[in-house]
Amino acid sequence: MKIMAQMSMVMNLDKCIGCHTCSVTCKQAWTNRTGMEYVWFNNVETRPGLGYPRTYQDQERWQGGWVRNRRGKLALRAGGRWKKLATIFSNPKMPSIHDYYEPWTYEYDKLLTAPQGKHTPVARPKSLLTGEDMAIGWSANWDDNLAGSVATMQDDPVLKHMSEHVTTELEKTFMFYLPRICEHCLNPSCVASCPSGAMYKRAEDGIVLVDQDQCRGWRMCVTGCPYKKVYFNHKTGKAEKCTLCYPRLEVGLPTVCSETCVGRLRYLGLVLYDADRVTEAASVEDEHQLLAAQRSVFLDPHDPAVVAAARREGIPDDWIEAAQASPVWRLISEFEVALPLHPEYRTMPMVWYIPPLSPVVDVVASSGNDGEDPRNLFAAISQLRIPLEYLAGLFTAGDPAPVERVLRRLAAMRSYMRDVNLGNEPREETAAAVGMTGTSVQEMYRLLAIAKYEDRYVIPTAHAGAARDLEEIACSLDYDGGPGMGGAGPFGESSGPPVPASVETFHALAARQTGDTADAPPTSGRVNLLNWDGRGKPAGLFPPSPGADDGGPGPA
Repeated sequence: MKIMAQMSMVMNLDKCIGCHTCSVTCKQAWTNRTGMEYVWFNNVETRPGLGYPRTYQDQERWQGGWVRNRRGKLALRAGGRWKKLATIFSNPKMPSIHDYYEPWTYEYDKLLTAPQGKHTPVARPKSLLTGEDMAIGWSANWDDNLAGSVATMQDDPVLKHMSEHVTTELEKTFMFYLPRICEHCLNPSCVASCPSGAMYKRAEDGIVLVDQDQCRGWRMCVTGCPYKKVYFNHKTGKAEKCTLCYPRLEVGLPTVCSETCVGRLRYLGLVLYDADRVTEAASVEDEHQLLAAQRSVFLDPHDPAVVAAARREGIPDDWIEAAQASPVWRLISEFEVALPLHPEYRTMPMVWYIPPLSPVVDVVASSGNDGEDPRNLFAAISQLRIPLEYLAGLFTAGDPAPVERVLRRLAAMRSYMRDVNLGNEPREETAAAVGMTGTSVQEMYRLLAIAKYEDRYVIPTAHAGAARDLEEIACSLDYDGGPGMGGAGPFGESSGPPVPASVETFHALAARQTGDTADAPPTSGRVNLLNWDGRGKPAGLFPPSPGADDGGPGPA
């Protein structure tokens, strides 16, 4: 048994109102640079719909994720090493810019500088790729206006597998919001697809990152990711993706999308897992068993044997304590109300979702019945086949039983807590009907409904020495003119405004310009050009001059 820690997230879809605040703040903090105009590390999709990029869930077309071969082993759906070597200069199995959308801006200057005339000047949309006039026909959240209608329903990859059970009458359709970020999988197919080894999974917290020095722009990772959360920066020729805001996590701050979420639907926490069992769990034959297999990989952080083994692996005590207090562990393994997104891709995703109960409650209430009565809710959950099967297509590889079990627990919680809040005697049989006790129902309610900030985000910080060095690079939005808040820097529109520096972080800045990672000392002979600001001569950038120290910069 090899115990490792994984920073994970759970999202409660019942709370998402589709405001896109998480997407906008993530865009401002991370992808407001030239070449990243179409990139959304965080996006909110309206379901049913085509998603972003369009039909990304159709793996017969996009060839993402893993498949189980005849020998019971996992293989990349897009092909192994020899297939990649044969097609390394031509990789057509990835979305085009039109599957994302062609980014645009408006000629706002004309509204201010146009001469006086008969007609009001118009700010026409201009392509950010070509600079030409364009007709806007798709965007990252285009489904907002189309979801639930027949305009795109027939093209939804999830609905295609259940079309015989779906009626397309508009009044019988439903919708909900699905926020998505990189899944930071335990078995990432993007990492296995990268020919240059630039994609890697951090050993300390499981975050999947791209080494910008190593990346050669082969774009195999874009094909390999079944969630299509790896993007190609056409200006730098490098792949980029969600970093789970690791500079913020390392100083104990939640991700930008979590911090700014209006609905407070995101939970962050550590999960301890057995790395030796990941491949076995991802290789189970029956797709309907993948959920149980992945849950079995997670280890109980309260088990003394697990704690002792974690310490032997070098996991610090404060990380073990964070895993014990993790809301993610409780929602996934204790209450069992969180489900993974598309476990059939066999990547073992680590961003899980609590499916929405609201469509069920709304239908019961609209029929004139009590929407919180457990008898009505339990009956409705089993009868509302369209949302149940659709949710199963998203979260349980098409098996409706786990989804129904989760919805029944959520319904029982609502009914039980209504009695508590109204001063009535709570019915223990309601909790027992879903395999819970009244105490556990109330604990789940406190976590899902009224949890405080420190209960939703349990983040172990880096050790004190590294935390000071990491202070400056936290993607903070709390100062005027912060990242993405407008204004160009001294080196063009993509350079951004100057970031405030402090004397305490001066040496950290110097180390960052030449280091491979933010919290590690510079590596001799290598220079991170993306972090170098162009000033001075970092060691390794130029050959040493005669008489200079080995690895040190030569004279100016």
